[in-house]
Amino acid sequence: MKRMNKMKKEYDDIEIPPELDNLVKDSIQRAKLSKKKPSPLRNWSLSVAAAAALFVGGINASPTFANSLVNIPVLGSIVQVFTIETLTMEKETYQANMETPAIDGLENEGLQIALNEKYIEENRALFTKFEEEIARLEEAGSGHLGMDSGYEVKTDTEQILSIARYETTTAGSSSTEMQYDTIDKRHNILLTLPSLFKDDSYVGIINTYIKQEMKRQMEEYENTAYLAIEGADVEFSSIEANQDFYITADHTLVISFDQYEVAPGYMGVVTFEIPSHILQDALVGDAYIQ
Repeated sequence: MKRMNKMKKEYDDIEIPPELDNLVKDSIQRAKLSKKKPSPLRNWSLSVAAAAALFVGGINASPTFANSLVNIPVLGSIVQVFTIETLTMEKETYQANMETPAIDGLENEGLQIALNEKYIEENRALFTKFEEEIARLEEAGSGHLGMDSGYEVKTDTEQILSIARYETTTAGSSSTEMQYDTIDKRHNILLTLPSLFKDDSYVGIINTYIKQEMKRQMEEYENTAYLAIEGADVEFSSIEANQDFYITADHTLVISFDQYEVAPGYMGVVTFEIPSHILQDALVGDAYIQ
């Protein structure tokens, strides 16, 4: 607890930006001096989670700082992703299997706590919603409902950890939604899409590429289709500024859309690898996308 309080005080003292650079140097020094031990998940402090949110917010508000991370040497650590909790239900017409991930080994303990707390709270809320829907169906007579949620490590390199979490609901047909977290393991920060770019020009660049790629795929592959409106080739207009994404092991940006978001359901979750060269002028640096 003393360590957590010390971390919170350090985060509270940060001026954002440009002094965030001093925080990184400070955390590097602490990592070199400390003997990292595998730590079991424990009761998490909301105050520490709030401190982590402040730190992450500062990083993502400062593209200049993100660019400064490129050449900072750090002491590596072993980061693990594992299943901390599984929620299940097995009835005649109702099935649920929900696996909750947890992260261990991040030097930024506040960030680790905040993410793990989020994963548990969101999965438990999803299970509660599932139980409420079952009660509604039984009150109406009967029904069929399935829920499956879990996670997949998309990228795990010395620098990048990208975790995908999925939620699939089945009631006649199925629908899948995705969420991603991408972490710089060297500097223990959570990345967002805007933090990778100098300004919002990336939105238009990515939009143009995705529209062209949709058209190309539909022309080339018979069974590929994207949502279209009368008089237009594709209905897609724009990604969100904080669109779901992850970064591959070869430093490529991948944009993700939920099932039914931009294509018919049979296409499933749709992803697009964005060529790095078209993003080059908009990037704050080449630390993550190359």
